[in-house]
Amino acid sequence: MTASLKRCCLLFFSPISPFSLARLGPQISARDLSSLFLRSKEKKYLSFSRPFFSPPQSIPCDGANGRTPVSAEAKPATELYLYNTMEREKALFQPRIPGRVGMYVCGVTTYDLSHIGHARVYVTFDVLYRYLKHLNYDVCYVRNFTDVDDKIIARANELGEDPLRLSSRYCDEFHIDMAYLQCLPPSIEPRVSDHINQIIDMIKQILDNGYAYRLDGDVYFSVDKFPAYGQLSGRKLEDNRSGERVAVDSRKINPADFALWKSSKDGEPYWESPWGPGRPGWHIECSAMSSTYLGYMFDIHGGGMDLVFPHHENEIAQSCAACSKSSIAYWVHNGFVTVNEEKMSKSLKNFFTIREVLELYHPLALRFFLIGTHYRSPINYSTAHLDVASDRLYYIYQSLLDCEEALRQQARLSDSLPPETLQCIDKLHLDFESSMSDDLHTPVALASISEPLRIINELLHTKKGRKQELRMESLSALQKGISNILSVLGLVPSNFSEAINQILQELREKALKRAEITEDELLQKIEERTSARKNKQYERSDEIRKELSTIGIALMDSPDGTSWRPTVPQSVEEHANVT
Repeated sequence: MTASLKRCCLLFFSPISPFSLARLGPQISARDLSSLFLRSKEKKYLSFSRPFFSPPQSIPCDGANGRTPVSAEAKPATELYLYNTMEREKALFQPRIPGRVGMYVCGVTTYDLSHIGHARVYVTFDVLYRYLKHLNYDVCYVRNFTDVDDKIIARANELGEDPLRLSSRYCDEFHIDMAYLQCLPPSIEPRVSDHINQIIDMIKQILDNGYAYRLDGDVYFSVDKFPAYGQLSGRKLEDNRSGERVAVDSRKINPADFALWKSSKDGEPYWESPWGPGRPGWHIECSAMSSTYLGYMFDIHGGGMDLVFPHHENEIAQSCAACSKSSIAYWVHNGFVTVNEEKMSKSLKNFFTIREVLELYHPLALRFFLIGTHYRSPINYSTAHLDVASDRLYYIYQSLLDCEEALRQQARLSDSLPPETLQCIDKLHLDFESSMSDDLHTPVALASISEPLRIINELLHTKKGRKQELRMESLSALQKGISNILSVLGLVPSNFSEAINQILQELREKALKRAEITEDELLQKIEERTSARKNKQYERSDEIRKELSTIGIALMDSPDGTSWRPTVPQSVEEHANVT
């Protein structure tokens, strides 16, 4: 049994101790994921309930952007701690403007389908986005698309396609993946190709301030002019990855200098600039777009750990070179996805696209798997872990569906609750809020629903539970408490009560596909077993049960007959028990 699988099992079955933070604050409902993703031009001047920024005519040199403080009544009551990569420790989260948060997360380079490494990044920051909103912050979440890049041009040339058209197509595919994973759309989603003017303006400012130099139509940032270079990663200047995304250029003053503007080559897209036709370098785009929408001083900048160096290090250098007041309060990075303990990446050719995973597993099972490990820890991808996540998710949804069906039979509920139920709900809220406020400790947050689920099933299915006073009131309160928590974690669609049967059916269909058996074949097996039991052929009956258990199908006998549900394949369970 691997260490990560063991943690996954402990997540579901181990008791947890309560923390000592504030009680759960106001709940939120998940936004409707059927809402359309808008391109940056359509969404650029999106109106908020309380405007977060004023659309700038040029890049501003402060972080206020016209924002006004939120009233005291709207300010969060719970203290949130986040790990800050810059400080190398957890710190109390205190936004620059009380009640408001500006968050920028580096987006994908759109030249191919996204893989599960991307899924981890954007599920991580979707959870942070949701939790900040849950804490009553007004969040402006900016996530970009890199739609102009060497990799895009190379792939477009390979396919004989226009680079911008290809990148636009993969932007659409990314949106589909994010909707599958139930990631909320960001507030603003800018694309590099729509922000060339802002990028050119920033490069001009960097040149004017003496931090860059021109070379035959190219513009390079001079790292020697920025003594603080390396402050985020802690790496020395000579560790900079020359050749990252671009060929080494012997013309540069220092091999670590990086391109702000690249002169055009035949067959490549280009834009006119003061230095001649060309296109932006990789790093400058995020500095320009983040400052455009959030100012030079904002709260959270996020991305995968692989971006700490050189990308985010270069962003800091560029932004500070353009504006000396530039400052980002919290740098937040998620850990790698590994396969067989090796970092998953396209360069190593050991990656799985989100679409490939979703062929056999439900999107919410993948999301559940991803948040079952703390976001800063490495997570080892395996089908065994996804089997466990899928099984647990089915159990949760089936319990909530059984609860809902029982409540439909009750005409009216009183306002009273048994002391034991009140105590359970208080502990549920306390454990959830304290774990999430401790640097988004999602594994503990997920574990907090285990005891309420156990009580729900006891009230529904045991003789003792069915005799308890205020049984229906307890079921209703526990169901709401669990659903609210799942909503904040992005595991409950806004139309969950209508969709729950469909989700359970989809989980069953994926299980059948993994088991390589059709539902008709399964029903024939169940019929054969029923016949064997009637004829007292118990050995054959047990063989059929075991055959199906081996491929991840569990049979359940009741006075009404035999039904089935997905489960963890026996081989996975036996391996866990042996280990």
